[in-house]
Amino acid sequence: MLNKMLSSIGIGAAKVDTQLYKTSYTVGEELAGKIVVLGGKTEQQIDRLYLSLMVTYEVEKDDHKYTQKAEIEKYQLSDAFLIQPNEVREIPFSFQLPYDVPITKGRTRAWIQTGLDIKNAIDPQDQDYIDINPHPLVAEFLQTVNQLGFRLREVECKKASASLRKRYPFVQEFEFKPISGEFRSKLDELEAIFYVSKDEIEVLLQIDRRARGLGIFEALGLDESFVRFTYSRSDIPSLSSQLTNLIRQHS
Repeated sequence: MLNKMLSSIGIGAAKVDTQLYKTSYTVGEELAGKIVVLGGKTEQQIDRLYLSLMVTYEVEKDDHKYTQKAEIEKYQLSDAFLIQPNEVREIPFSFQLPYDVPITKGRTRAWIQTGLDIKNAIDPQDQDYIDINPHPLVAEFLQTVNQLGFRLREVECKKASASLRKRYPFVQEFEFKPISGEFRSKLDELEAIFYVSKDEIEVLLQIDRRARGLGIFEALGLDESFVRFTYSRSDIPSLSSQLTNLIRQHS
């Protein structure tokens, strides 16, 4: 009886440990591993075993930034079962990372959160951080803008307006600074938001022109242009010229 009472407040209760086969992934890749559940000092019923894919994003309020957590996906891995005292149970798992999950650049963090639902007890949890790399088509874009003379200055997940968001309450912005080439004297910066799917990328580009003369145009936002376009693997050979022409039209 004492052991059951202690287990209900987390002392001598079942524990959970997630063991990933690796910690670095590309969006769309399969993430696999196993969950080890270690029984405590008394028999306990596990109502549910689940994994959640979590990320962070930034919210700005009253000129201050705050970090928020977002659950990207949740996976239930088992139905209810009993775990006996000191029993070790291993449960393998695998799932595909979403194509539209943000990458872990800048302050963005991603992790796998494992939880056991135990009735009338403190639920054990485990967190395992992972690195998420960009879709190959996004990586091609990053390489292309670099060749055009832009340097990636900042990547930030931030709360998005209703017009920009899709599945998540945030978007991930990539900010580039022109440091060489023909756009160095024409632009202040270039920002990109990627809407990623398996075979194609939709890009929202914000092209910020360098202010010339009166600052009224900058104050009114007339120095900014927004362009949407979509590309796939077949467009990679012409991506450089396509980007160059788009930026020229709005610079």
